[in-house]
Amino acid sequence: MLQEKASRNRTLSCTESEVADYSKELLSLGERVLEQDIENRIFCQDMFEACQYLPHQFADLLILDPPYNLTKDFHGQKFRAMGADSYQAWFRSVLSAVVPLLKNNATIYVCSDWKTSGDIYPILNEFFQVRNRITWERDKGRGAKTNWKNNTEDIWFCTMSDEYYFDLDSVKMKKKVIAPYRDESGQPKDWESTEQGNFRLTHPSNIWTDITVPFWSMPENTDHPTQKPEKLLAKLILASSKKNAVVFDPFLGSGTTAVVSRKLGRSFTGIEINNEYCCWALKRLDNIQDSPDIQGYSSGVFWERNSLSVQKKATKEGGDVIGGLFS
Repeated sequence: MLQEKASRNRTLSCTESEVADYSKELLSLGERVLEQDIENRIFCQDMFEACQYLPHQFADLLILDPPYNLTKDFHGQKFRAMGADSYQAWFRSVLSAVVPLLKNNATIYVCSDWKTSGDIYPILNEFFQVRNRITWERDKGRGAKTNWKNNTEDIWFCTMSDEYYFDLDSVKMKKKVIAPYRDESGQPKDWESTEQGNFRLTHPSNIWTDITVPFWSMPENTDHPTQKPEKLLAKLILASSKKNAVVFDPFLGSGTTAVVSRKLGRSFTGIEINNEYCCWALKRLDNIQDSPDIQGYSSGVFWERNSLSVQKKATKEGGDVIGGLFS
């Protein structure tokens, strides 16, 4: 519930009355429904129960961010670490529940930590065509005295078949050119000279170091213990779905997938068992009109981290501006 916080703390939360009001908007499935019944809706219930009533092959893109094999308290919903065999069996049951809901040309992104990745890879390989593993750097994390600090997570990129959508141009990154190279005529080679500096649009790799994890001064932040950044989801959604596509997230958490899908013109269907998290998600959706930006995404490109001043200047001077806040 809403607690008193510092003036600069923009962490989203809900009052008791907001929770009561938003809870009225949440659905729970008890019988099979049609696609039009689930568009842009959040279902507050166990994903195994909800999935059996959802339409077959309705989703274009699956964002799967299940609990990692760690003991974690999600505001009362506790997930306890298991042996590797038990976790693999549980994860296989998750995939068995969601696969019938995916279109034949669907794309799947599955989040994991370094340890869980090794356990889920063979299971992913049973169900999908595994195409890559993205590793992204978290700028949070506690240090360790007898080990290397763990500040990365993985995202497995999978598809249902060889027929799938991938928009390379939508996820190029704008990076500053440190040593600009010119051709024989003196013209910039693969980069652009601007008043803000020299920049190059680069192809995205599977190592991401430009992501800022939400923190207390960011309006997208909530108290969810494993919240994913909007910029992270924007890359996945832009790369692997067209406008008006359906994005499905059966572990919705505080609603980042739903929020980014709406900001980018996609539809969403989300499932989340925690009632308070569902209310946070609905409040974030209501706030989109006042905060339509995606941090770190502007002028149709993703910017590298710590380029705030350049992005603000570029935005002020015009262009196809998507966001107003940046990394």
